[in-house]
Amino acid sequence: MDSSSPGPAGDSGPQYLRYEEFGRRFFEVAVSEKRVADAIGAIAGDEFEMGPMGQGPGGIAKVTARVRIQAPRVTRNVGQTITFDIRIPLEINMVIDLRIDRPRFMVFGEIALQATARAAAPLLLIIDVDKPGPRDIAIHVTSGTLRAEALRVLAGIDAEIKRFIAAHVVGEIDSPGARQARIIDVAAQIDAGWAGI
Repeated sequence: MDSSSPGPAGDSGPQYLRYEEFGRRFFEVAVSEKRVADAIGAIAGDEFEMGPMGQGPGGIAKVTARVRIQAPRVTRNVGQTITFDIRIPLEINMVIDLRIDRPRFMVFGEIALQATARAAAPLLLIIDVDKPGPRDIAIHVTSGTLRAEALRVLAGIDAEIKRFIAAHVVGEIDSPGARQARIIDVAAQIDAGWAGI
């Protein structure tokens, strides 16, 4: 009898699967959008500060910002491989210190990440996250005055914010805690489950 066939007629026992089919189904259940969102949330953290950074001619403008990272939104794509489109919203309170004036800005942004679910020896499930660059970060800046807006553009603040956030997220992805959050030791989980029976 084919290992994937059901038992004899009238038998209400389990429907057996091939090992390969079982493995694929297990993978699709194990790497849910929620589990990946939780792992990415551990990577991103919740709040950090940047600056003061010298910007503009002679670094005359000192930029500081507090970046608040919101809960990630995850979309799963199931194909030959299982991949994820991840969007992490940002809220940034930014101040440019010109000594004589300190205009404030409210910045809304988003980090776009890509991740892939991978299997590894001996029996590991790994969420492999691509490291973002400045191009993967979008920001929208609002300011109270035309002068502040012109200053932001002149000093090249947007590009610096994107560079800094990308560097911060890459550092978080590479941290030992974040790496651990992205790895599930399936054998250890099974052993723990059996031990509790």
